[in-house]
Amino acid sequence: MSDLDRVALESVLDELADEHRQGAHRRAFGARYMDLRARTEAKMRRLFEEAGGEPERASPHYFVLGESHWFLGLADDMEVIELAIRDLPDETTSFTYPDSFTAMGLVGDYGLPYEPRPYHDRVFRLDDLESVIAEYGMPPDPAGAYPGYEHRPFEIYIEVQLWSDGPVSEWLTRNGG
Repeated sequence: MSDLDRVALESVLDELADEHRQGAHRRAFGARYMDLRARTEAKMRRLFEEAGGEPERASPHYFVLGESHWFLGLADDMEVIELAIRDLPDETTSFTYPDSFTAMGLVGDYGLPYEPRPYHDRVFRLDDLESVIAEYGMPPDPAGAYPGYEHRPFEIYIEVQLWSDGPVSEWLTRNGG
């Protein structure tokens, strides 16, 4: 959604609001969502560049590390795209522990719960993955716990950010992206 112009974005947000009312997805896309998304992405990009990353895109493609039944159940039409970590270019791949909204610590500005953790306000490189998981473990997957999730601390998966189209170019071409 970050790549869309204002008119296209408004159309997508209206469609998502309709789908939410019809029960087709459980995501919270409130009026402030895109403001939080833009601020989160700007902070993530800055931290990634400070860590030596070389983003090729203004905003990343987002993935969940491993499996998350919770994330997969967010919408009726979710798709799974599997990429091997070893196939992701280190210079254009980062991760946050957990989801970037929580990890960047800006959710409190929007009245959402935030409990600072030692791994927040950080963007990690792929080389850090093993040590981060060894120190903090994998977040729990609360499959199915959707009602009100945006009002609870959100520590349920590791998010991988791909700052390049390269590894997903075939999928983007097939899907009009």
